[in-house]
Amino acid sequence: MLKGPFLDRNWMGQNSDYESSDIVMMGMPFDGTVSYRSGSRFAPEQIRLASWGLEEYSPTFDKHLEDCNFHDVGDLEFPLGNTKKSLEMIADNVRQIYKDGKRVFGIGGEHLVTYPEIIAVSEFYKDLAIIHFDAHTDLRTEYLGEELSHSAVIRLSTKFVKPENIKQIGIRSGMKEEFEFMKKHNTLCSSYSDLDKLKGKPVFVTVDLDVLDTSIMPGTGTPEVGGLTFDELLGWFKYLKKFNIVGADVVELAPDYDSSGASTAVATKVIRELLMVM
Repeated sequence: MLKGPFLDRNWMGQNSDYESSDIVMMGMPFDGTVSYRSGSRFAPEQIRLASWGLEEYSPTFDKHLEDCNFHDVGDLEFPLGNTKKSLEMIADNVRQIYKDGKRVFGIGGEHLVTYPEIIAVSEFYKDLAIIHFDAHTDLRTEYLGEELSHSAVIRLSTKFVKPENIKQIGIRSGMKEEFEFMKKHNTLCSSYSDLDKLKGKPVFVTVDLDVLDTSIMPGTGTPEVGGLTFDELLGWFKYLKKFNIVGADVVELAPDYDSSGASTAVATKVIRELLMVM
């Protein structure tokens, strides 16, 4: 037996035992449908490394990472170039997580990875709701003829989640038709109380990091100016404590576009704070 010690490349503060954990963190390094800047497939690994530079205690929630009882299973290994198979792999593994009585916390990857998570989670929770943080509507029916696109992830999810059960925060970019969809179904939130309709429902929270302003999060595939500050995002997270969160993910960090490492540090802290809410 080697004496080591050896470096742990999993998330700091995780429960190393899958069976006794409540939340399963799963990396999904997929960016096969990115429409502008690729590279989010490198995010899960970089975020794990950055987690070791982050304190395990959150003063905002007066809670320690160990209190979250999460297990990091590592990253899925996807077949390069096969989008459909990659999404099936995500759905299959998420199903198993819920069969084992646990909840998923996904780390992308591009935003399309949320779709198979929603497919799987909706099989275990009737009347599932989505709280969607993003700069973009993600309500296209297709992009350049492809239905399976990161720009269509929320529209795709309406096959399994009723539009009235979707709430969107931070949206500032999209097609006219997408904004008409949001207006028709009253999905766009401007205040915390706009979320109250979802109280009592099982909620999946998905955070596209480009919801944050480019001054905070330049390292993303589709940066969009005019976004939330970190404290504003944290304010929404505090309000989420009122809800029944049954799953979550954080997506769209593209670490190579911010050589300072600041975007990766922000993404890592966003993940820590969202874990505290669950």
